[in-house]
Amino acid sequence: MHLNPYGTYAVQLAASLANDWPADRGGIEERTREFGMTMAFTEQPEDHADTRDVIDEWLRVVDADSPERRAEILNVLMADAAAYPQLVNHDDEGWHLHYRDDRTSLPSVLRSVIPVGTALHLTTRGVTRLGRCQAPPCVHVVVDVTRNGTQRYCSVRCANRAAVRRHRARG
Repeated sequence: MHLNPYGTYAVQLAASLANDWPADRGGIEERTREFGMTMAFTEQPEDHADTRDVIDEWLRVVDADSPERRAEILNVLMADAAAYPQLVNHDDEGWHLHYRDDRTSLPSVLRSVIPVGTALHLTTRGVTRLGRCQAPPCVHVVVDVTRNGTQRYCSVRCANRAAVRRHRARG
C-alpha cells in the first residue's frame, strides 16, 4: 500500500530538475525514472521547453515569502493542472493513486504530479520544509526531509562552507 506516492519523490524530482536542468528531453525523462516514475511518454517537440515552464512555475512556490503565499500559488498550480486522482494497479505493483491522466504528455504529467507532491510534502512534513540553500552564493533548492526539520543546505559542501564562514566571522 502506498500512503503518499507523490510527496517526497515528486518534490525531490522538481528540485533535481531545478538544480541541474537537463540538456534535452531525454535527460528529463531519465531523471523522472531516477525518482520513481515508471510510465513512458510519447515524445513531443515542445516537451523540453514546456517542462522548463513547469519547473519555473514551481520555483514560485519555493520562493514564496510566506506560508500563505506558498499555499496560494500551489492551489493555483493544482487547479490549473486539471488532473484528477485515479486508483490504479499497473504492472500488478499494488493499488495506489495517480494524480494524472496516463494519456498526457511528459510536461502535463509533471504539471500535475509536482504541485500535488509538493502540497503533500509540505502538509505532511511542514510548510517550511522547502526553500533555497542558505550558503550564499548557492541558490539551489533544498527539500528538507530530515527527521527534525533542520536541513538548510543543499549539500555537505555548502554546509561546510557556511560553517567555515561562521567560524571566521567569530575569529
